[in-house]
Amino acid sequence: MMNRFRDRTEAGQLLAAQLRAYEERPDVLVLALPRGGVPVAYEVANALHAPLDVLIVRKLGVPGQEELAMGAIASGGVRVLNNDVVQLLGVPDDVIDMVAAREQQELERRERLYRGDRSIYDIRGRTIILIDDGIATGATMHAAVAVLRQQQPARIVIAVPVAASSTCDEFAAEVDEFVCIRRPEAFYAVGFWYENFSPTTDEEVRALLEQSRQEQSGTPQKRRRTTAAGNHEKRASTSMPTQRKSQPSNKSSSTIRSFC
Repeated sequence: MMNRFRDRTEAGQLLAAQLRAYEERPDVLVLALPRGGVPVAYEVANALHAPLDVLIVRKLGVPGQEELAMGAIASGGVRVLNNDVVQLLGVPDDVIDMVAAREQQELERRERLYRGDRSIYDIRGRTIILIDDGIATGATMHAAVAVLRQQQPARIVIAVPVAASSTCDEFAAEVDEFVCIRRPEAFYAVGFWYENFSPTTDEEVRALLEQSRQEQSGTPQKRRRTTAAGNHEKRASTSMPTQRKSQPSNKSSSTIRSFC
């Protein structure tokens, strides 16, 4: 039985130890999938001295089958579609636009909540380290990678504390580098691998993003913690990073792309 992470803070510190090759690099941007990915990503960004932001992804569910994704939208006005689902079900453009408009409202609400008046970082040509607290089905992460590709980063690195072994193999073939600490054959659920998996609050997301911004600007403030975060510091003992070179996309943000 593999050891569990104490909490997302410890998981982030262990993950950061596996990403030291990206320390002090000016092209690196750490992006977190909120909400649970933010405490993990904060530790990574802090250790690498890299800027931190959130990548807010909203799934576009098929009407009446909302659990089935026909596409996704993300920060920066990016929209991608699962062409197979759209064609198989014959979803018309006006229905896609209707669902996208509804999800865009929620995306903008979250952006205002988390980012405030701060502008979105430019992704083009940068090395992106995309972080969540774990990968279960992988649907959200697939969508996140798809929307990142539309913005033409130089390199995409997925880094997570835990994911099923089969999921790791899947994503390792999709991005430039995949880093994962725990790769259990019997996965169960992301929360199973944490002793403390209490929900990450909106307030914690805002606080950690602001703290990271202050640290990047050279005026660090006293570090704030919530009940979901602790003061644990341990060195990583295991990792099995897998690398695979992929080609940057030259397609525009309006290009339809399958992501599932």
